[in-house]
Amino acid sequence: MSAPAASTSPHSSALGWVGRALRWLDAVPYTFLAIPLRLALATVFWNSAMTKLANWDTAVALFVDEYKVPLLPPEVAAYIAATIELTAPVLLVLGLLTRPTTAVLLAMTLVIEVFVYPLAWATHIQWAAMLLVLLCRGAGKLSIDHLLRRRFGATPDEETPHW
Repeated sequence: MSAPAASTSPHSSALGWVGRALRWLDAVPYTFLAIPLRLALATVFWNSAMTKLANWDTAVALFVDEYKVPLLPPEVAAYIAATIELTAPVLLVLGLLTRPTTAVLLAMTLVIEVFVYPLAWATHIQWAAMLLVLLCRGAGKLSIDHLLRRRFGATPDEETPHW
């Protein structure tokens, strides 16, 4: 008796194509996913800093009139926001101190969502999702963080937890 012929129906062909596509997508290294995340977030916060620096008096006025951040005087809040928005993008692009930087940006995003623009949750959840990926997985291998880990001690098993 002969072996059954392989199915060549359009259905099985499509499933084979989908399976190959999924395997290909699963094989994309995290490093190549982290780069656009880092760049996208850097752009968002850098642009915000540039807007503040373009007219500092207007930026401070916004903190007085619109961005009513609790517990901080408006001028102090403006300086803190501008400092974060100027330094975090540089660190993200370099992949340096990525996890602490994303933690700060995540906290800043939470403050913006809760106290400043609560109706902009759709934008803020996008930022938070990207930040959470970088917080949990780091900058990837094309980063200064990775070079420092290799140079100063983390073993491959320490870099990625195995649950």
